[in-house]
Amino acid sequence: MTAMLRKLLLTAPLTLLFAASCFAQTVAIEGTVIGDDGKPLQGAEIKIERIDIKGNWKTKTDKKGHYFYGGLQGGSYKVTVEVDKVARDTMSIPRTKYGDPNQADFNLQKSKKEIADIQKAADSGQGLSKEQERAMSAEEKAKFEKAQKEREQQMAKNKALNDAFNAGREALAAQQWDVAVTQFQKASELDPNQHVVFANLGDAHIGRAKKLAGAEKTPEIEAGIASYRKALEIKPDDASYHNNFGLALAQGGKFEEAQAELNKAAQLDPAQAGKFYYNLGALLTNAGQSEPATVAFKKAIEVDPNYADAYYQYGISLMGKATLGEGGKMVPVAGTGEAFQKYLELAPNAFDSERIRRRLQALRTP
Repeated sequence: MTAMLRKLLLTAPLTLLFAASCFAQTVAIEGTVIGDDGKPLQGAEIKIERIDIKGNWKTKTDKKGHYFYGGLQGGSYKVTVEVDKVARDTMSIPRTKYGDPNQADFNLQKSKKEIADIQKAADSGQGLSKEQERAMSAEEKAKFEKAQKEREQQMAKNKALNDAFNAGREALAAQQWDVAVTQFQKASELDPNQHVVFANLGDAHIGRAKKLAGAEKTPEIEAGIASYRKALEIKPDDASYHNNFGLALAQGGKFEEAQAELNKAAQLDPAQAGKFYYNLGALLTNAGQSEPATVAFKKAIEVDPNYADAYYQYGISLMGKATLGEGGKMVPVAGTGEAFQKYLELAPNAFDSERIRRRLQALRTP
């Protein structure tokens, strides 16, 4: 036997062994997908991703909910099932085995319930059961623990917010303006997106302003105006906020802006429009602004023709415009008698009705 022939015979088995080794390196992944209704799911997309080196493959389930993907190299894989392009579940295969296909089955009905149970546990602050922990991957468990920690932090923040807000409300009811301002300010810093906090902070500032005078009063009113403005930035459709904002503007001497805000309040809540204008008129009267007060009371009876107190205050404001005629007799402006007459019609048994009748009679006496 020649040397060349002996060399071929010796190398041939090695070549055959090498070929067999290459064939054995391929693996397959298969499984079945059960849908939300508990039946095999057809057409679910299966995404196979190799995680130790880059590689991605796709396939779909058949009418029996089964899928198969072969010819893969050994390694670490992640298998994801998608329904309507939404990832529903994922399974990791840390190290594929050779021979029989690697199983990656999905039961979306079961996983949906498990996710709901885990979410319920997270929302309630309860820990995971041992069975839930075993069913979760390390990544899923880390996400759960992170979410639970964030929830605990949010709960603590919410408690501090509620405590500050409730303390502010109690102080507001007791007219403890300094305490109210401090507590609502604290609440606004804990959560700057709560319109009700800023609205109450505005009330506290305006309440405190009533106890001040001169140069100290103005910045407090401005602080109240700023708080109402912030509340309206967050919730611009609240009629009561516009009302209180308008009243604060009036106290700050910004009467045109105040009127505009009261108009907005009336548009947003027509049923309360008469009250909004009446409040403005009362505030203007107390501020010595008789002319705009008259306009406000007139507006109140225009939007609410049955508002008795508005007619009374309108009549009083018109009395301030009366002049002295011949012989020193008071000459009322037009509409004064009508305002008092309507008041008596709407409130015939009011505590001051007799006095108003005498005044009305005096107005009518030539």
